[in-house]
Order: sequence, then structure tokens, then C-alpha cells
Amino acid sequence: MPTPYNLDVRNSCTECNVRAERIFCNMSGEAVATLDAIKFTGIYPKGSLLFVEGEDPRGVFILCSGRAKLTTSSTEGKTLIVKVAEPGEVLGASATILGKPYEVSAETLEPSQMNFVKRDDFLSFLNTHVDACMHTAQQLSTKYQSAQREIRSLGLSQTTSEKLARLLLDWSASSGEETPKGIRLVVLLTHEEIAQMIGTTRETVTRILSDFKKKHIIEVKGSNIFILAKKALEGMIST
Repeated sequence: MPTPYNLDVRNSCTECNVRAERIFCNMSGEAVATLDAIKFTGIYPKGSLLFVEGEDPRGVFILCSGRAKLTTSSTEGKTLIVKVAEPGEVLGASATILGKPYEVSAETLEPSQMNFVKRDDFLSFLNTHVDACMHTAQQLSTKYQSAQREIRSLGLSQTTSEKLARLLLDWSASSGEETPKGIRLVVLLTHEEIAQMIGTTRETVTRILSDFKKKHIIEVKGSNIFILAKKALEGMIST
């Protein structure tokens, strides 16, 4: 099915050829068929706001393709990016299960396909299918561990350079591609958004990345960052 965003749209979960690779979606055929019956599939352009921090939960969004950023804001208007969600993740699950307001805002970083499931339907789905409930718990546990790592990184890092080095190493471990030049990262975030991930300013991120380039630790080409000297980044991190 062609789209204005050249997305490979999957209208049926039962026919999805990558379902087995994803924690939540890798369920029994019966559970997936039920999910197909209760979901609403949509294509969202870059910058689409899925839900807002403090809003009552309407349901969950299952990210099929694309990426989304999860952000939280202070009363002074300062924004922190909590996580960049990847395909296969369920957004808004904890708020939907608890019946409490969304604790973050979710916005697409690129054209994305989402499956939306209403709150009542999602809760009934979890109550009916044990594997769906278990896979949701596994994903929430993964997010908890990730949050703990982020807190450790922000709280224990001595310098902003160390925080940025940790972030690049985390990205290389989770989504980096080995190339003859080095580890290739596709970074869709602006310098402002990277700053929001590590609690600093855009100017500081720009300065540190420029310093990394001068030292031949990284190379930047468009949205691609190549890690040329991984050991140099690792050497910046205090134990």
C-alpha cells in the first residue's frame, strides 16, 4: 500500500513479517487476531502529537514503523526527552493500565504507522490473553531498566561530555551498524533535542560534538554519525 511517506504499511498484524522480532507483538495467533479486531491503524506525519503529559489516558499506541520521542516538561517550560521509542513499542501503557494521566508527551520524529487501541479494549485484551499481559509486563520492565540507566547516567556523570559519550555508546549498542568506517548511527534528533536528552543546552551539544569531530572520535554526514574511536568515548566514562 503506497503512502505519501513511502512507509511499508502493515494493515494486518497477523500478516506482519517482523512480528516475531518484537517483544509485545510476538503473541499467539489467537491474541494477534483479537488485536487486529480492536485496533485502529493510522499514518502520522513527522511532528504528530499522539498524547500530552497530564492528559487522561484514551488508550495505547503501538508503534509499527517510524520513531517517536517521549518528553516531560517542568512548570518553567524546560523539556527533557525521556526516551526515543522504536518500532514494536507500546506507548502510554502504564497510564492506560493505571487509569492515571499520561506521565509524558509523545510526538513522532518521522512519518510513522501506529495502531491505536482504546483503553477499555486494551484492558479487556490483557485480561483475556495471558501472553499479551506478559509481553506488556516485559516491555514495561524493559522501560524501567532503561529509565534506571538514564538516571544513573544523568546523576553520576561528572561532565556533559561524559553524558554525551554515554548517549552515543548507548545508541551504538542498541541500533548501531558496523561499517568499514566505524559504527554508523542514524540520528534524527536535532542538537536541541539531544540537549533535552542529557539535560544541557543546544550550544553545549554543538560545541562538544565539534570537539569530538576535531579529535577524530566521530564523523558527521547529514543525519549519520560515525563513531570512529569507540574506545575514546569509553575512556571518557567514569566507573
